[in-house]
Amino acid sequence: MQTTPVEFYSEGDRLAGLWRTPEGPGPYRAIVQGPGWLGLKDAKLYVRYHEALVAAGFAVLVFDYRGFGDSAGDRGILSPARQLQDLVNAVTYLTTRDDVNADAIGVFGTGGTGGGNAVLLADADPRVKAAVSQVPVADGTDWLHRMRQEHEWLSFLASLDEDRKLRAATGSGRLVHPREEIMVPTPERRATKIKADVDDRIPSAIPLSCAEEILTYRPLAAAERLETPLLVIGVEGDATTPTDHAEALYAAAKGPKQLIMQRHTTHYAAYDRYWEQTTPLIVEWLDRYVRPSDVVIRTTLSPESGETIQNTEAPQ
Repeated sequence: MQTTPVEFYSEGDRLAGLWRTPEGPGPYRAIVQGPGWLGLKDAKLYVRYHEALVAAGFAVLVFDYRGFGDSAGDRGILSPARQLQDLVNAVTYLTTRDDVNADAIGVFGTGGTGGGNAVLLADADPRVKAAVSQVPVADGTDWLHRMRQEHEWLSFLASLDEDRKLRAATGSGRLVHPREEIMVPTPERRATKIKADVDDRIPSAIPLSCAEEILTYRPLAAAERLETPLLVIGVEGDATTPTDHAEALYAAAKGPKQLIMQRHTTHYAAYDRYWEQTTPLIVEWLDRYVRPSDVVIRTTLSPESGETIQNTEAPQ
């Protein structure tokens, strides 16, 4: 696998990415990935997935969102809406590359909003042929609520209301630690070392107002419209991204779909315990659906059976 630093732009800000390719020449089918919750492009956690995709002939673009890591933009602004813009612009960047088959682009996302963002991109951008969403958040309000006891939740909502008043009166609000005061880490998250290589480079203070966007974060609403093939990977009894979020995304999706449920493990331990089992399934899913569509055949045998769509490739 060859790894090359690349740069492109999103809404005027420079984004820093890593372009991972097979040894042979393109054009390649391509997979785009935005990092998960507070993640960065060069996290070691992602490398083995990229190695497997590259071995299957894909190229992979992983990048830092605006304001994070090596990318430009307002530092420490945690905005799912901006992240979706960045992902759409990343797809556009891929279509400008001579070594990419612009008709064969997919998305892979893992880790909370990383998994949720993959669903949002597949819904927002018809250029994306298939999506993989691993341990996703499907509903931001439910996610933040379930991290807290009820009295903590009510106190959190009150703090958001006070911050709105503060911003209206003074022009600026409180700064908080995103992992301690927006997301509440589980004991496993405090103990795990799986993201230790990038943990010291995430923002330690962001505006509390960023939580407002998390509360309106709804990949589930996107899944309810989604006809793009979707693979969802969950963890049974997940204390970090609730299991029923993965199940709800799978149930809601309208197109080809598959749900993988990892049992007898935990959110962070699953990355190591089952990566040998799940990674081939990720590759197989993307290999099946991320393909050029030279000829599209739409067939309806009867109103009851609905329409089937078949894509075929022309010889090169």
